[in-house]
Amino acid sequence: MRNLDEKKIDCPYCGECIDIFIEPIFNDVGQSDSYEETRYIEDCFVCCRPITIIVHQDEELGSSVTAISENEV
Repeated sequence: MRNLDEKKIDCPYCGECIDIFIEPIFNDVGQSDSYEETRYIEDCFVCCRPITIIVHQDEELGSSVTAISENEV
């Protein structure tokens, strides 16, 4: 089982700090790519608005998360 990374984001609508858990991104052979990006939508648990979560994975820097509103996409 792969470890989940816990990240904190601020909701782009209400500003609430939210903990999210992201799964490392692996290629078809089960190894981490040198750079990868994935996007998904998660609703804020406070204001229920849809947040686009962008996960950036870099082999040297690890993973980072960007949270944007649907108007910024």
